[in-house]
Amino acid sequence: MRAFKRWLDRSLTAQAVLICLLGTGITALFRRNEHPVVWVIQGVLYAAIAIAFVAVQRRKAGRAAGTDARGVAELNRKIRHREVPKDPDERASMRRLVTAHLGQMERGRRLLPFWLGAMGLVAAGMLVLGAATGSLIFPLVFGGGLIAFCCWALWMRRRSLDRCRYMRASLQS
Repeated sequence: MRAFKRWLDRSLTAQAVLICLLGTGITALFRRNEHPVVWVIQGVLYAAIAIAFVAVQRRKAGRAAGTDARGVAELNRKIRHREVPKDPDERASMRRLVTAHLGQMERGRRLLPFWLGAMGLVAAGMLVLGAATGSLIFPLVFGGGLIAFCCWALWMRRRSLDRCRYMRASLQS
């Protein structure tokens, strides 16, 4: 499993295939009456959009750290495992990457209440629509899933901030 996770972390092609398969499957679940070719086309479209965003983000992180995409993936793995590198060049790259991550999270902190409020409005709107149509099961499940997603996102943000702050302190000493 660890090798599979590392392969997914490093390979854009593997990520594209996984996103395409998941997008096709989810589209098939929600649009059963359409032709299967439409499912595949939509899955490929979802994968292309997602991979474009990931590629731009990787390129941006690579420029910030002064390394290539594989180097960024390895540095991110070391940040997750709290491994401080011994090599001075790698330490400098990691220091730049950690600074970029912290800056990005601090900029995102200003928009976080607005995103959470928008998610709350979507959940409340789904509940109102469900009450108006008489079907509350889907809106309740959707609202619960949205709340769980928001809690997970906040928890992951806090963990990432803790890891980056730990690495910044470790790299400065």
